[in-house]
Amino acid sequence: MGVKPLNDKVLIKRVDAPEKTKGGIIIPDTASEKPQEGEVVAVGKGRVLENGSTRALDVKKGDRVLFGKYGGTEISFKGDDYVILDESEILAIVE
Repeated sequence: MGVKPLNDKVLIKRVDAPEKTKGGIIIPDTASEKPQEGEVVAVGKGRVLENGSTRALDVKKGDRVLFGKYGGTEISFKGDDYVILDESEILAIVE
């Protein structure tokens, strides 16, 4: 991959936003919101606790997750856009 999150950070690739509504209306790029759903691409080793031990993350590579609209930091790497956020910013795993 080339990007390895640290500690309790998670690297997510957003799912593609729908290009038209169910009724067939085309949504221009300027009017569409960024999706709040994505696929976990990479995870860090886990949260470091006060006693020095590490707690493994609940999410793993390949999970589909929901996250907050303004959460994380957007990055671009090799032409692809990703979001890096703390595991605590993930709201749910989509099954």
